[in-house]
Amino acid sequence: MSVDRSLPDRDTGSIASEDEGWMRRALELAARGLYTATPNPRVGCVIVRAGVELGAGFHERTGAPHAEVDALGDAARRGHEVRGATAYVSLEPCNHTGRTPPCSEALIAAGLARVVMAMRDPNPVAQGGAARLDAAGIATTFGVLESEARELNIGFVARTTRGSPWVRTKLAASLDGRTALLDGTSQWITSDRARADGHAWRARACAIVTGVGTVLTDDPRLTVRHVQTPRQPLRVVVDRHADTPPGAKVLGDGSVIVVTDGARNPAWPRNVETLALPDSRGRIDLAAMLRELGERGINEVHVEAGARLNGALLQAGLIDEAIVYVAPRVLGDPARGMFELPEPLASLTHAVPLYWHSVDRIGPDLRVVARVAAKG
Repeated sequence: MSVDRSLPDRDTGSIASEDEGWMRRALELAARGLYTATPNPRVGCVIVRAGVELGAGFHERTGAPHAEVDALGDAARRGHEVRGATAYVSLEPCNHTGRTPPCSEALIAAGLARVVMAMRDPNPVAQGGAARLDAAGIATTFGVLESEARELNIGFVARTTRGSPWVRTKLAASLDGRTALLDGTSQWITSDRARADGHAWRARACAIVTGVGTVLTDDPRLTVRHVQTPRQPLRVVVDRHADTPPGAKVLGDGSVIVVTDGARNPAWPRNVETLALPDSRGRIDLAAMLRELGERGINEVHVEAGARLNGALLQAGLIDEAIVYVAPRVLGDPARGMFELPEPLASLTHAVPLYWHSVDRIGPDLRVVARVAAKG
């Protein structure tokens, strides 16, 4: 992290501490767009002079003002002059004209003296804002709370750098790793608190993916109900032979895609789009499905499926992290597990390596977030 040389008589430690404090404020603002900013990144901005907040803003939704412009507008409404002030932004200001003009130009026009950014914009289309600020004589600082900013936009980073969304699978399991009884009964292994928390993860996702097996067994709606949100994620059903019943709840109003090998049930409602993605073996090309979702601006995919689809995604290297709600109960054998791998492992050396990202108590249950080590 560079230090602003325009303040030579201030202790660099105090500058760094102040920068972190105001960047936390910017990240709090950015989080207000957690459920709504997609497909754009979640960005917050706060404008400060002499330790006083002059204006604050965040990006709420596509087409709405970006965080920097929102903060400048807030300062104007408060009657504050921002010339010579410092802006703290959780993402590098954009440098291109899309639905809105470049934020870098707005900051330059406002006469800011310094801009502190958590991270560089991973989107090659929007990059260059910091260089534009430097060229205009505005002091810039990078890397303040960068890891926190990256976590907030982990899906946007994935989509803009590799072309496919961040894939998160959610599972509810007993202490012995069972997700359902042998007959498929799974409601409810975990508590109300855990299910509500799971809906918060649904709400932040851009798309919810499930398999036809889950549809036939549980008939889920896959909508966000326990969290207030103005936006429902896209629902995607992996259904090779188009076996999803026309009256399935998941096919209700809203955006729905059924991924098949080419077949379509003519009785499906009009809101259902069919996407034919067979692979060379006649199965669904899951990697192609994720690339297609990435092209549609999907940042985060939330998987709620059975062991077969979860296992296929995991063995294909398409899962980035697993959220497992572990209930303090034992189901024993025989019962269903979490991942059914298409091809059995030849040895333990072929096991998929994970690392613990977080472990939290949610009511009587544990929420374990584990990430695939190879994906970082």
